[in-house]
Amino acid sequence: MEAYKLEMKSISKSFGGVKALNDVSLRVKKGEIHALLGENGAGKSTLMKILSGAYQRDSGEILVDGQPAKINTPKDSKQNGIAVIYQELMLAADLTVAENIFIDDLAAGSVFINWKKLHSDTTRLLVSLGFGNISPTEKCGNLSVAHQQVVEICKNLSRDAKILVLDEPTSVLTFKEIEHLFEILKRLKANGISIIYISHRLEEIFKLCDTITVLKDGCYVDTVDVQDTTRQLLVNKMVGRELKDMFPARNAKIGEVLLRAEDLQAGRMVDHVSFEVHGGEVLGFSGLVGSGRTETMRAIIGVDKLEAGKVTYMGETVKFTHPEQAVKKKLGMLPEDRKVQGLLLEQPIRLNTTLAALSKVSDPTKTIIFHNKEKKLVAENLSRIQTKYNAAEDEVNSLSGGNQQKVVLARWIMADCKCIIFDEPTRGVDVGAKVEIYNVINALAEQGVAVIMISSEMPEIIGMCDRVVVMNKGRVTGELTKNELSEQSLIRLAMEV
Repeated sequence: MEAYKLEMKSISKSFGGVKALNDVSLRVKKGEIHALLGENGAGKSTLMKILSGAYQRDSGEILVDGQPAKINTPKDSKQNGIAVIYQELMLAADLTVAENIFIDDLAAGSVFINWKKLHSDTTRLLVSLGFGNISPTEKCGNLSVAHQQVVEICKNLSRDAKILVLDEPTSVLTFKEIEHLFEILKRLKANGISIIYISHRLEEIFKLCDTITVLKDGCYVDTVDVQDTTRQLLVNKMVGRELKDMFPARNAKIGEVLLRAEDLQAGRMVDHVSFEVHGGEVLGFSGLVGSGRTETMRAIIGVDKLEAGKVTYMGETVKFTHPEQAVKKKLGMLPEDRKVQGLLLEQPIRLNTTLAALSKVSDPTKTIIFHNKEKKLVAENLSRIQTKYNAAEDEVNSLSGGNQQKVVLARWIMADCKCIIFDEPTRGVDVGAKVEIYNVINALAEQGVAVIMISSEMPEIIGMCDRVVVMNKGRVTGELTKNELSEQSLIRLAMEV
């Protein structure tokens, strides 16, 4: 029988009567990159929080190198050579790279800090990962997200971590940065480090991983070798049903121009941008991260200052200086970062859903809320997009990422917008929830709403959009019709090659 570096056997965990994990097992070999897949709410995060010591299991067993491991606290987890690297990196922005990496023991057991040795040890670790160009004396807050991720990995390697968990590590990285991350992980694998890799991007799983474990609704489904499965089989295991078509058919009638932007300028990232979108149309915005797509939309709705150019909305020239003005005109935007910009995380699901449509649930002064009417509308709108939640008064922070995204979607549906901008609408969302979001977008278009969709996923752009505007370095580099769309044409315009 083959020995495993890590075994989690028959793990169960409940929260107030709700079973988050039910008899789940995970086995990871030494020097293996093992993918952990499942829809939002499948139990992946709960399982990893038990491994990290943040949660305590109700039942089950954890073995490291074949020996029972007592993991009740994060300290226990570290002592067992386990490190979890979350999407929100745990670095101190005002400390240097060296200070962050060795923060647990800056003086190495001595009375005084030997700065020369500290910087030398830091450089050695960085060089081992192929990033000797990062200065040990640079403040972490000045680094790119990709370089901060490298520092986080080095910090855990300095603690002699043998099992690394990475949770959606590529969600905010560029194509090139993702390639560099994969090189690091392959190097760590060759050195015998075991890696648990959580991602919703199936193309990454097939490119990087050796083995896949699938969870669904808090239960173990299957473990398969990457070489023995297909994307469709994995999707079927994750959602428990066949997804015949990732991108549902749409029967929308494209109408008049609802929003026209002419020669827009705003800061460095919006450089003479022009486009138009029609009612019933899904207009895609493609390009590399940092191409100016988000900045263009922020300038239109009044988050950022529009310095020059003209915006015509529903036949009227507008210049919004605050998003509230845009909302009053029935122009909405689902932001890229739902946690920071899209939601009030510690407020109820109810409030987050009705925030842009208070006039529907209050008196004309918006000082008296009609709670029965509000509850009914919230329930109706959330059920329309199959949102999973316990009670409308629960904090929105209690929901999985996909269901948080649906709450933001429901907000703009309730607001009866004539044009909605979706910025990375399916980022960090599982396959099943993606299809549900695509259905919502299609339904809006069929109702005559003009939809603008910013996405970094080319299959999504190709599958969902009627027309696509491509940007690079703040400028529009081209426009493609539906029959011109391909990954090659998008990359060529995005990189101007």
